[in-house]
Formats: sequence, C-alpha cells, structure tokens
Amino acid sequence: MGTIILLLLAAVLAWPRGSLPPPPAPVADAPATAPMAADSLRALYEGGRPFAEFLAAARSRRDQWHLHYRVAQIPDSLLARAHAVEGTWHLLAVAEDWCGDSANTIPYLARLAELVDGLDMRVIDSHTGRGLMEAHRTPDGRPATPTVLLLDAAWNEVGSLVERPAPLMAWFQAHRADMSSEKLHEYIFDWYDQDRGVSTVAEIIGMMEAARAQGPVRF
Repeated sequence: MGTIILLLLAAVLAWPRGSLPPPPAPVADAPATAPMAADSLRALYEGGRPFAEFLAAARSRRDQWHLHYRVAQIPDSLLARAHAVEGTWHLLAVAEDWCGDSANTIPYLARLAELVDGLDMRVIDSHTGRGLMEAHRTPDGRPATPTVLLLDAAWNEVGSLVERPAPLMAWFQAHRADMSSEKLHEYIFDWYDQDRGVSTVAEIIGMMEAARAQGPVRF
C-alpha cells in the first residue's frame, strides 16, 4: 500500500506547477432508443387482443373497466376532427386490468376506434410489451402502463401516450414531491372522473393530425 501511495505522489509532483492532470474523458450519453421497426410493431399488434376480448377477460377493476366503456362518449367536436384526418391508423396499447390509469383511458380509446373508420386498436400485456414500455418511459424514468403507441398505415410509430394524458401527467410531476401517495391518487382519480376520457382522446387525435400534416414517417 505504501508503495502505491508513493507512486501516486510522484505522479502528482511530476505535473508542471500551476497545472492539473487533465480531467477524465466525459462519459458519452446513452444513445436514444431507436424506433422499433415497423414489421416488429405490426407483429406485436397482430398478436394483441381486440378490446372486446380484453374486456371480457378482465378480472381486476372489472366493474371500473365495464363502466367506463359503457358510458364512454366522444364529444362531437373531437369526433369531427378524427373523421377529418382520414387514412389508416392503429393504436397499440400496453395495458393491465389491475392498472387504474389503464382503466381510465383505454376504454375511451376503444370507443374512439369503434366510431372512426380507419382507426383500430389492439391490447397487449406488460410482459409482451415490456420493450415498448422501456423505450417510452414516464418523465421521471419509469416504464408504465398504459403505454399507447399510434401507428400509421405502414406500421410506423408516429406518437405515444404514456401512463396518463399530458395535463394530468404535468400536474402529477409538479405535485408528486409535496403530497402523500394517498392524496395524489385521490386527486388523480377525481380528475379522471371529471374528464371522462376527453383529454386522452384529444391527445391521440392531435397525434393523428400532426402525423397527417407531416406526411409518411421514414426511419
């Protein structure tokens, strides 16, 4: 040990006076996750379940899932925007029946898909969709359900919604440090009850409009 210390001291003394050894090279940031290939997204979608099948199999939060699907209505203004986009679109949803955020968003998207020609949806579980969740984390770095990808006619990803619609996610990020978990979730589910899926649906339609305006995606 004494020999190592003497060698380190000698190395420091050898540097010219007034200078310091160069700092270590910075660690490069991890590269951004590359978009999943369209054929892989298509395979995940085609292996998923139609919402009706997912709903029939739901056990956790079963009443909540059925209630939200039963009462789901799309405001005329949003429906008109969705119809105006035209084209073919796919919603690939990673969801679990026990997830409260899923139960408060996915039924409304299912209703939207039923009402808009050219839009359809399939649901996969979090095991099958783990790669998608890892690639589309929440602002605080968590893989979460639901993770919903909007795919275009060529099966390219053109948008995503993770865990909660943007207004609610922004509120959560702003208040998560100064509220108890109980109070946070009380507010979240009160918000969902008042919003009735409108923000979720509007966010997805906005993605469709943006993707249509930008043209085909090429990776």
